[in-house]
Amino acid sequence: MAFPQCVRALIAGILLLAAASAVASDVLRVGSKRFTESYVLGEIITQTASASGARVEHKAGLGNTGILFAALKSGAIDVYPDYTGTIALELLGLAVVPQLEELNRRLYAHGLAAGVLTGFSNSYALAMAEPLAASRGIRRISDLRDFIDARLGLSLEFLSRRDGWAALSDAYEIGGLKVRGLEHGLAYAALQRGDIDVIDVYTTDPQINRLGLRVLEDDRRFFPDYESVLVYRLDLPARHPVAWTAIEQLQGRISAATMLELNAAVELERRSFADAARAWLAEAAAPPRERSVLAAVFAPDLLRLTIEHVRMVLVSLLLSVALGVPLGLLAQRAPRAGRWILAGAGVLQTVPSLALLAFLIALLDRIGPLPAIIALALYALLPVIRGTEVALTGVGRQMRDAGLALGLNGWQLLRLVELPLAWPGILAGIRTAAVINVGTATIAAFVGAGGYGERIVAGLAVNDQLLMLSGAIPAAVLAVLIESAFRMLERKRQGGGPSGF
Repeated sequence: MAFPQCVRALIAGILLLAAASAVASDVLRVGSKRFTESYVLGEIITQTASASGARVEHKAGLGNTGILFAALKSGAIDVYPDYTGTIALELLGLAVVPQLEELNRRLYAHGLAAGVLTGFSNSYALAMAEPLAASRGIRRISDLRDFIDARLGLSLEFLSRRDGWAALSDAYEIGGLKVRGLEHGLAYAALQRGDIDVIDVYTTDPQINRLGLRVLEDDRRFFPDYESVLVYRLDLPARHPVAWTAIEQLQGRISAATMLELNAAVELERRSFADAARAWLAEAAAPPRERSVLAAVFAPDLLRLTIEHVRMVLVSLLLSVALGVPLGLLAQRAPRAGRWILAGAGVLQTVPSLALLAFLIALLDRIGPLPAIIALALYALLPVIRGTEVALTGVGRQMRDAGLALGLNGWQLLRLVELPLAWPGILAGIRTAAVINVGTATIAAFVGAGGYGERIVAGLAVNDQLLMLSGAIPAAVLAVLIESAFRMLERKRQGGGPSGF
């Protein structure tokens, strides 16, 4: 197979995948954060709107409050569930939580609004295992001042929120305690093992009762009211009037007890977010589905996640090849510049993936596939550049001299002699880049780009190992398939003899 044919096939595949996954602009997009309650509420909104006949997409587990807010303002999503305290303190930077009318006045400047109070309040709190709290005589948050060797495991969002740990520790004068950041779903297991002593919880969290935790009294009334509310774009009711009318029917329908039951259905009974929402909307206690690794892997969303994952890998790989091969050629032709090129590509690979994604989100002012694809392309540059540079160096001066003796000019020599002979080495670098991207693409779910990482992130949120495996296994299988495909292409190339470029 000639090199241009390979590229044309890759482009054709990308176009086919893009066409297969294209979504009309009138789709109503629902977002949710990366914890159980938000996932479930997102599913309730999605299924409610879908039942009205609208085309709806749930961008689940997009990340923390700041990412959801940015996604809403940019139009990447149309609505997501949040809380009045979070909106006021975290997003708008207010000192107190005002009435809904005042919140909407402030949100109007961002082209947003808050409405549909679902009927429950869910505040933050700190909790401990009951035996430890009893032995230490700790009932209130202020009592932690006497527990100087306490080990706190706090969710990453709580650590960074304006109404989170920094402000709480100042209010209670407990800033000297040892704190580590943990995914919220993993903190309960760490608390049970005795690895940590105190965690942050939500008051509608079913794990509180299951594990017999003591919720510490907020004796200084630090935490405000966090009433559940929907935040949406101002144009949503006009763009989707029927769906919005259906969503408004959720006003006041979800009590704190109901929300606790829905969270328990996911975290304790291991139902999916969609099943828990569906059972409540149908007002039927549907039996939980049988759980197995095979059933989890081949869940109904497998095709969608596969298309999203493969699309990210292929598009990013095409970009890295388009940029990396010329840079590898330049590095081989100009060794002094090559040292800088390879050093720069190496530095890019040392940047943590989440940090690079955060930088690209800020730079592009959007979430979703675009920043993820750019990040993956940057990560894949080093093996492509290195493979091209090494392969071209290995061609040897004799082959170049022979081409020149035949009267070939520089471009003809490169196209007809050097690139065909260097092709196996170039292909090896591209293969390495593709396999790297399959694994790295799972991180893209943190910015709403989809793919197999969506299952892994959801599994982390509820500490569900089966759900995490259902995303990790397809990613591993895809990596093996891509590796095998490249090896077959390499063998076919070798068996077919030399061909022109």
